[in-house]
Amino acid sequence: MTTRTHTRIRLGVSAAAAALLLTAPAAAPATSATTACSTTWGSLAKARGTHYSLGTLSDVRSGRHTCFDRLVVDVDRPRRSLSYDVRYVPTFSEDGSGKVIPLRGGAKLQVVVRTPAYDEDFDPTYSPADRTELVDTSGYRTFRQVAWGGSWEGQSTLGIGTRARLPFKVTELAGPGDRSRLVIDVAHTW
Repeated sequence: MTTRTHTRIRLGVSAAAAALLLTAPAAAPATSATTACSTTWGSLAKARGTHYSLGTLSDVRSGRHTCFDRLVVDVDRPRRSLSYDVRYVPTFSEDGSGKVIPLRGGAKLQVVVRTPAYDEDFDPTYSPADRTELVDTSGYRTFRQVAWGGSWEGQSTLGIGTRARLPFKVTELAGPGDRSRLVIDVAHTW
Protein backbone atom coordinates (compact mmCIF):
# COMPACT_ATOMS: atom_id res chain seq x y z
CA MET A 1 0.00 0.00 0.00
CA THR A 2 1.09 3.45 -0.78
CA THR A 3 1.28 6.35 1.62
CA ARG A 4 -1.69 7.89 -0.16
CA THR A 5 -3.79 4.77 0.52
CA HIS A 6 -2.84 4.80 4.22
CA THR A 7 -3.80 8.45 4.46
CA ARG A 8 -7.19 7.80 2.80
CA ILE A 9 -7.90 4.88 5.15
CA ARG A 10 -6.95 6.96 8.21
CA LEU A 11 -9.12 9.84 7.04
CA GLY A 12 -12.03 7.46 6.39
CA VAL A 13 -11.70 5.87 9.84
CA SER A 14 -11.44 9.32 11.49
CA ALA A 15 -14.54 10.54 9.65
CA ALA A 16 -16.50 7.43 10.64
CA ALA A 17 -15.45 7.80 14.30
CA ALA A 18 -16.43 11.47 14.32
CA ALA A 19 -19.82 10.66 12.77
CA LEU A 20 -20.37 7.97 15.41
CA LEU A 21 -19.56 10.38 18.26
CA LEU A 22 -21.90 13.02 16.87
CA THR A 23 -24.83 10.60 16.60
CA ALA A 24 -24.25 8.71 19.89
CA PRO A 25 -26.64 9.52 22.75
CA ALA A 26 -25.30 11.80 25.47
CA ALA A 27 -23.86 10.02 28.47
CA ALA A 28 -25.93 10.03 31.65
CA PRO A 29 -24.63 12.32 34.39
CA ALA A 30 -22.41 10.71 36.98
CA THR A 31 -24.32 9.22 39.91
CA SER A 32 -22.15 11.14 42.37
CA ALA A 33 -23.59 14.39 41.01
CA THR A 34 -27.19 13.25 41.56
CA THR A 35 -28.45 11.15 44.43
CA ALA A 36 -31.51 8.95 44.30
CA CYS A 37 -33.61 9.60 47.37
CA SER A 38 -36.20 6.86 47.26
CA THR A 39 -37.38 5.60 50.63
CA THR A 40 -39.53 2.74 51.83
CA TRP A 41 -40.21 4.34 55.20
CA GLY A 42 -43.91 5.13 54.83
CA SER A 43 -45.87 7.69 56.84
CA LEU A 44 -47.71 5.46 59.33
CA ALA A 45 -47.11 5.67 63.09
CA LYS A 46 -43.90 4.23 64.50
CA ALA A 47 -43.82 3.29 68.17
CA ARG A 48 -41.74 1.28 70.60
CA GLY A 49 -42.79 0.24 74.08
CA THR A 50 -45.49 1.60 76.34
CA HIS A 51 -43.35 1.87 79.46
CA TYR A 52 -41.80 5.05 80.73
CA SER A 53 -38.12 5.30 79.91
CA LEU A 54 -35.31 5.80 82.35
CA GLY A 55 -33.39 9.04 82.19
CA THR A 56 -34.38 12.52 81.16
CA LEU A 57 -34.60 14.48 77.93
CA SER A 58 -31.59 16.80 77.73
CA ASP A 59 -31.51 18.43 74.27
CA VAL A 60 -33.20 18.75 70.86
CA ARG A 61 -31.15 19.32 67.69
CA SER A 62 -31.74 19.21 63.95
CA GLY A 63 -29.86 18.83 60.70
CA ARG A 64 -30.32 18.98 56.95
CA HIS A 65 -29.30 16.07 54.73
CA THR A 66 -29.45 15.38 51.00
CA CYS A 67 -32.62 13.28 51.14
CA PHE A 68 -34.22 14.19 54.49
CA ASP A 69 -34.39 16.61 57.41
CA ARG A 70 -33.41 15.19 60.80
CA LEU A 71 -34.53 15.86 64.38
CA VAL A 72 -32.43 14.44 67.23
CA VAL A 73 -33.76 14.11 70.78
CA ASP A 74 -30.98 13.52 73.34
CA VAL A 75 -31.75 11.38 76.39
CA ASP A 76 -29.24 10.85 79.20
CA ARG A 77 -29.68 7.06 79.44
CA PRO A 78 -28.70 4.05 77.30
CA ARG A 79 -31.02 3.32 74.37
CA ARG A 80 -32.34 0.03 75.73
CA SER A 81 -34.72 2.06 77.88
CA LEU A 82 -36.25 4.33 75.18
CA SER A 83 -39.99 4.23 74.58
CA TYR A 84 -41.64 6.49 71.98
CA ASP A 85 -44.59 7.13 69.66
CA VAL A 86 -44.16 9.17 66.46
CA ARG A 87 -47.14 9.82 64.19
CA TYR A 88 -48.91 12.39 62.00
CA VAL A 89 -51.79 14.06 63.85
CA PRO A 90 -54.59 16.41 62.74
CA THR A 91 -53.74 18.91 65.52
CA PHE A 92 -50.75 19.26 67.82
CA SER A 93 -51.57 19.91 71.48
CA GLU A 94 -49.75 20.87 74.65
CA ASP A 95 -49.23 18.11 77.23
CA GLY A 96 -51.48 18.44 80.25
CA SER A 97 -53.72 21.30 79.11
CA GLY A 98 -54.60 20.02 75.64
CA LYS A 99 -54.21 23.57 74.28
CA VAL A 100 -53.72 23.47 70.48
CA ILE A 101 -50.27 24.60 69.34
CA PRO A 102 -50.28 25.77 65.72
CA LEU A 103 -47.49 24.43 63.50
CA ARG A 104 -46.42 25.80 60.13
CA GLY A 105 -46.60 23.42 57.17
CA GLY A 106 -49.02 21.07 55.51
CA ALA A 107 -48.70 18.26 58.09
CA LYS A 108 -48.03 17.83 61.81
CA LEU A 109 -45.75 15.09 63.12
CA GLN A 110 -46.09 14.46 66.85
CA VAL A 111 -43.11 13.00 68.71
CA VAL A 112 -43.80 11.53 72.17
CA VAL A 113 -40.76 10.32 74.11
CA ARG A 114 -41.77 8.53 77.29
CA THR A 115 -39.12 10.21 79.38
CA PRO A 116 -39.47 13.49 81.30
CA ALA A 117 -37.61 16.74 80.69
CA TYR A 118 -37.20 17.18 84.44
CA ASP A 119 -35.33 15.34 87.19
CA GLU A 120 -36.60 13.64 90.35
CA ASP A 121 -36.82 17.07 92.06
CA PHE A 122 -38.90 18.37 89.10
CA ASP A 123 -36.07 20.69 88.03
CA PRO A 124 -35.97 21.03 84.22
CA THR A 125 -33.33 19.06 82.32
CA TYR A 126 -34.43 20.67 79.06
CA SER A 127 -35.89 24.14 78.99
CA PRO A 128 -36.17 25.68 75.50
CA ALA A 129 -35.59 29.41 75.10
CA ASP A 130 -38.54 29.58 72.67
CA ARG A 131 -41.17 26.83 72.97
CA THR A 132 -42.49 27.52 69.45
CA GLU A 133 -39.08 27.42 67.71
CA LEU A 134 -36.90 24.70 69.27
CA VAL A 135 -34.53 24.70 66.30
CA ASP A 136 -33.97 27.03 63.39
CA THR A 137 -35.63 25.42 60.35
CA SER A 138 -34.93 28.21 57.87
CA GLY A 139 -33.46 26.71 54.71
CA TYR A 140 -34.83 23.23 55.43
CA ARG A 141 -36.62 21.44 52.58
CA THR A 142 -39.12 19.50 54.73
CA PHE A 143 -39.21 20.95 58.26
CA ARG A 144 -41.18 24.14 58.72
CA GLN A 145 -41.19 24.34 62.52
CA VAL A 146 -40.33 22.34 65.64
CA ALA A 147 -42.32 23.22 68.78
CA TRP A 148 -42.37 22.05 72.39
CA GLY A 149 -45.56 20.42 73.61
CA GLY A 150 -44.22 20.09 77.13
CA SER A 151 -43.26 17.40 79.57
CA TRP A 152 -46.07 15.99 81.68
CA GLU A 153 -46.41 12.88 83.81
CA GLY A 154 -43.17 11.29 82.68
CA GLN A 155 -43.33 11.96 78.95
CA SER A 156 -42.19 14.77 76.66
CA THR A 157 -43.91 15.87 73.46
CA LEU A 158 -42.60 17.75 70.43
CA GLY A 159 -44.33 18.79 67.24
CA ILE A 160 -42.73 18.97 63.81
CA GLY A 161 -44.48 21.04 61.19
CA THR A 162 -43.59 19.53 57.80
CA ARG A 163 -44.13 20.72 54.24
CA ALA A 164 -46.50 17.79 53.62
CA ARG A 165 -47.23 14.31 54.92
CA LEU A 166 -44.00 12.62 53.88
CA PRO A 167 -42.29 9.32 54.74
CA PHE A 168 -40.34 9.21 57.99
CA LYS A 169 -38.28 6.78 60.02
CA VAL A 170 -37.31 6.60 63.68
CA THR A 171 -33.94 5.29 64.83
CA GLU A 172 -32.41 4.83 68.26
CA LEU A 173 -28.68 5.44 68.60
CA ALA A 174 -26.39 4.85 71.57
CA GLY A 175 -23.88 7.42 72.78
CA PRO A 176 -22.00 9.47 73.16
CA GLY A 177 -21.10 8.06 76.57
CA ASP A 178 -24.08 6.81 78.55
CA ARG A 179 -26.51 8.91 76.52
CA SER A 180 -28.85 7.83 73.75
CA ARG A 181 -30.53 9.59 70.85
CA LEU A 182 -33.93 9.26 69.25
CA VAL A 183 -33.52 10.25 65.59
CA ILE A 184 -36.50 11.20 63.40
CA ASP A 185 -35.74 11.53 59.66
CA VAL A 186 -38.44 12.99 57.41
CA ALA A 187 -37.87 12.55 53.66
CA HIS A 188 -37.98 15.44 51.22
CA THR A 189 -40.10 13.47 48.74
CA TRP A 190 -41.94 10.20 48.27
